[in-house]
Amino acid sequence: MIIVTGAAGFIGSCIVWKLNSMGIDDLVLVDHFPDSPPSTLHEGEDFDEKMRLKKKNLENKKYKDYLDKKEFFDKVQAGTFTKDIECIIHMGACSSTILNDEEYYRENNFFYSMIIAKWAVKNRIKFIYASSAATYGKGDWGYRDDFNTMNLIKPLNLYAKSKHSFDNWLRNNYHIYKVVGLKFFNVFGPNEYHKGPMRSVIAKSFPKIKEEGRISLFKSYKGEYEHGDQKRDFIYIKDVLDIIEFFLENEYDRGIFNAGTGKARTWNDLAKAMFNALNKPVCIDYVEMPESLRKNYQYFTEATTEKLREAGYQKDFWTLEDAIKDYVGYLEEGKHL
Repeated sequence: MIIVTGAAGFIGSCIVWKLNSMGIDDLVLVDHFPDSPPSTLHEGEDFDEKMRLKKKNLENKKYKDYLDKKEFFDKVQAGTFTKDIECIIHMGACSSTILNDEEYYRENNFFYSMIIAKWAVKNRIKFIYASSAATYGKGDWGYRDDFNTMNLIKPLNLYAKSKHSFDNWLRNNYHIYKVVGLKFFNVFGPNEYHKGPMRSVIAKSFPKIKEEGRISLFKSYKGEYEHGDQKRDFIYIKDVLDIIEFFLENEYDRGIFNAGTGKARTWNDLAKAMFNALNKPVCIDYVEMPESLRKNYQYFTEATTEKLREAGYQKDFWTLEDAIKDYVGYLEEGKHL
């Protein structure tokens, strides 16, 4: 049996889809659907619509059991979870990068993960979890997934700090080579519809391009970057699923690995790929970046992939253009994986 936490979220629900496509349905899914809007709801979000879309992520998925996050956590702490577990794929966390509640991040992203990881290691259960490229901060020390870089990097927001704290806890307690951590770069794809302002620019911009034939990108405030030429390592969700499948089936390699393509692309490239996929002329508006974002804005991210390749992962990554064309097909019909 495999446990997937955060199973109704973006990456978690796609993982369930992937496992089902591999013929695996002996699954316990863990998530949380609050009855009323939580304090973490972003301004302007429709709570009922968010829950509807999140529940839709689990439609047509095959699994044996579903547990609320608190119920699962209580069972783990009490030692009463008796099922025979092969692997825990831990995607359950607060993924917002803009909240200002340090205690909430500590509880959900650090403490919750620590308890589950301890339980997995103690019981020799394979543990695959979500870290984040946000831990690299401004990238002053590069984007290498090694311990030297881990010692130097300085996360820029509370979300990234909570992820980095958990990475360091695993390392300091000698668990890092008993688990697999994946530092996700800019992941996009189907099933992110419920994420509100934390959706990818692709998902957020799709309606405006369809209806108005325009997209808005942030201006650059650094002379070495033209407007829209800030770069990110964009990785399609289907690549992420292939990486997780690799580590699920690989019995030997453990540690922290980058989950990025290793090829940074500009926001302008992304926009042009969207217009091309929709057969529309390119029309980009460059808008002012909110003051609150300018100080900690990442102008460049690019994963190193040597460690992942050395572990044995050999698949080619989707190109940005092909991935966006594929994703647009889902967006056109509002389809989920």
